[in-house]
Amino acid sequence: MSEVATRSFMTEKQTRATVTVVVVVWNAKAYVVECLSSMREQCAGAYAEVIVVDNASTDGTPELIATMFPEFKLIRNAENLGFAKANNIGIEQSTGDYICLVNSDVKFINDSISMLSTYLHQNPTVAMVGPKMLAANGEIRRSTMRFPTVWNYFCRALGLDFLFKGSRLFGGLLMSDFDHRSTRHVEVLNGWFVMARRSALERVGLLDGRFFMYGEDIDWCYRFSQAGLQIVFCADAEAIHYGGASSANAPLRFHLELFRADWQLWRKHHGWLAQAVFLAVQSIHHAIRIFGAAGNYLLNPSNRPKTRLKLQKSIAALKLLREMSAKEQTTYLDDAVSTN
Repeated sequence: MSEVATRSFMTEKQTRATVTVVVVVWNAKAYVVECLSSMREQCAGAYAEVIVVDNASTDGTPELIATMFPEFKLIRNAENLGFAKANNIGIEQSTGDYICLVNSDVKFINDSISMLSTYLHQNPTVAMVGPKMLAANGEIRRSTMRFPTVWNYFCRALGLDFLFKGSRLFGGLLMSDFDHRSTRHVEVLNGWFVMARRSALERVGLLDGRFFMYGEDIDWCYRFSQAGLQIVFCADAEAIHYGGASSANAPLRFHLELFRADWQLWRKHHGWLAQAVFLAVQSIHHAIRIFGAAGNYLLNPSNRPKTRLKLQKSIAALKLLREMSAKEQTTYLDDAVSTN
């Protein structure tokens, strides 16, 4: 088990609250105000404390939170530490038996916090639970995954998960065969809104702070699974997730952060051969996207602004892949020399 998974970070407290909510925010003032306001309105009494961790926002977010929500604990980081480290800071300050991590661009439409804590109370073998994700228009969105595999990535690269949405064989990674309308055990809960038992966190450890943004949720769920702990998607609880509250400020940068996180996750849990296959499959993935976006750019002038961004994302990812491949080849050669 990794160093992150075995590290002790909790101290016993004589009095523990039922639920601690941790919200991390970075330059998303309008979203976090709606998040905290709707939480206060819909979930009053469901939580004993709310900890807001601000990642050095420059848009006046922390000042506004301090004024509008004086009952919530506000932690101001001197720099943007990333999503995982900021959540860890909140977790380390928490006192609840259940720790609820909520993205700043979530809107509560009912008391989903009580629903999730009740589910954990009634199902003592479950360690982590997450609600149904809704778009602003009420449409159900995907919020679960299966653990990444070479086959899953290959299906994504060729678009097989899109062509065969109901297929368990081809739609594995993003669970296109699951409509998110029923409660079930899952491998991965995406980290927009999850609740976990403190006792489980004491076994598994904090989020891996080496992930700056993205990937930490998959890694965390993998470590829960490795520890034999159950993870459940609860269809009865639901909330709106706007998505991209922080990443909208720099879409290209955060696209590359997502890609780096996928690579970082893959390297952490797989050997060199699987890593080489990953780089090859991802190269195919982005090459196909570039050709598709280029064709769409020429044939659909009205979509060019959106298509241009897609092109930029895939081209940047392909360049990064070449750098990664060159670096890995150098590493393998150095390792080979050092062992001879």
